[in-house]
Amino acid sequence: MEGHTGFAWEDRFLLGHAAMDETHREFVDLVDALLTVSDAELTPALAALAVHTEAHFAQEDAWMVAEDFPPRDCHIDEHAKVLASLREVAAELAAGDVAIVRELALALKDWFPAHADYMDSALSTWMIKRQHAGKPLIFRRDGGKARQ
Repeated sequence: MEGHTGFAWEDRFLLGHAAMDETHREFVDLVDALLTVSDAELTPALAALAVHTEAHFAQEDAWMVAEDFPPRDCHIDEHAKVLASLREVAAELAAGDVAIVRELALALKDWFPAHADYMDSALSTWMIKRQHAGKPLIFRRDGGKARQ
């Protein structure tokens, strides 16, 4: 996509919950694909992101319910809004609007870091504290300060 860079995984996205971190890495890769693939490849790239995101959010939503995560309603609502946007953009792409897919990809690139930093990090910390009576340990290669 001209004029835009992709979306690369950074160790600053690590939250110390292995399953969540792996899923987030895949999410970043799929958003990167929407930013970098040709127009002809957008339909399968968007479909792959939609399938991943449905499963990704369903897993996090299930964790929040199972672990009795206090701010789960707000977090689950945010997931639902992203999924609704994905469905709307898929319909627009089917009608021939390629630009809206790129706009969604840029919006997700902007949205994800804050969502991970605030909502998902709180969930990760909550689950690890409840399951292991401790805090997440995060090892970063980039020298960034780990959250404790």
